[in-house]
Amino acid sequence: MIPSPYFLYLGHSNDEIGIKTSRGLAVFRREDCVGEFRHDDCGLTLGLPRMSFAEGVAAGARTLVLGIANAGGRLGEDLVRDALAALDAGLNIASGLHQRLRDEPRLAAAAKAKGLALFDVRDPAPDLPVGSGARRAGRRLLTVGTDCSVGKMYTTLLLARALQTRGIPADFRATGQTGILIAGDGVPLDAVVADFI
Repeated sequence: MIPSPYFLYLGHSNDEIGIKTSRGLAVFRREDCVGEFRHDDCGLTLGLPRMSFAEGVAAGARTLVLGIANAGGRLGEDLVRDALAALDAGLNIASGLHQRLRDEPRLAAAAKAKGLALFDVRDPAPDLPVGSGARRAGRRLLTVGTDCSVGKMYTTLLLARALQTRGIPADFRATGQTGILIAGDGVPLDAVVADFI
């Protein structure tokens, strides 16, 4: 489990879709978010207090969530520099980017030296079972879309909440990095090696 409270990273972003993971946490887990980190050239906000990494730690944050989606899902030099500063301030780091935090030697070394953790949200469990086709209990609602930012997760989370409010048992099953951070578990489908999902 990724330790909360969270400190949400916006970096240099000026694209609303580019901060979809931070925004999802700010909407659906706001009680677990103490603030946001953004550079002066970032024109976006989540409506959370803007803080430095040290201020985030002082406010109780335990994990910096790199809640951005950039082209290719890579850790750019600015992002690595900011993550190193966050580790130095005492924050664990969580990321849903395709490039793994642990594969960046400077981050791995800094986290180890500080006794902090790096959480790569796009890591599927190594022992995912292969489906058998056997009938399962319960009903399912599948949401699909033509892109990765069209509202499938928001729709599903809001439907689950509405059903729960009416006393109907409902559970959200995350299939992407933002949903996994919100729900606390799930399967990152775009990282699972499979012929058919």
